[in-house]
Amino acid sequence: MSTISPTLRTTSTSKLITLAAGCFWGVEKVFQKQFAGKGLIDIKVGYANGIPTIGNVNYQQVCSGQTNFAEAVQLSYEPSQLTISEILDIFFRMHDPTTINSQGKDIGTQYRSAILTHSEEDQKVAWQLKDQYQKEWYPNDKIATIIEPIKIWYDAEDYHQQYLQKNPSGYECSTHFIRTKPKV
Repeated sequence: MSTISPTLRTTSTSKLITLAAGCFWGVEKVFQKQFAGKGLIDIKVGYANGIPTIGNVNYQQVCSGQTNFAEAVQLSYEPSQLTISEILDIFFRMHDPTTINSQGKDIGTQYRSAILTHSEEDQKVAWQLKDQYQKEWYPNDKIATIIEPIKIWYDAEDYHQQYLQKNPSGYECSTHFIRTKPKV
């Protein structure tokens, strides 16, 4: 079952991808900076693929570590302008995908690295790129990124949306930057 955010803007030709790479504020900022005006239609921060019986979750519940929901971003993009490969290229280089349930000082299952796909086609591309990045970018460290279909999505509270745009001096995880060379 896939619950898609009713507030995420889409078009008749847009596609969706959901990504978790640590604190969602920094992940949102990187993707906005990289793809605004280049095929990114919309991006929302939220909570993905946790324990289904919990229901509508909130930030405090997710931070407790008891829900198994990941802080994530959901992107709506125009595939004729922006490809899933381009998005996943930035994903694999904008955080450390070799850490398990953490990014920088942020530790817990909510900070896991995950690609949550909305189609079988995207799942195949995600696995191919994970293998490629494992060989070329992270040859000495195993990539811990989980790849699975999106099952559950809840938008985060309004104050989390575009948080770093609204709060330029807000907390940013030190691992959220675009790597230009492989991890050795």
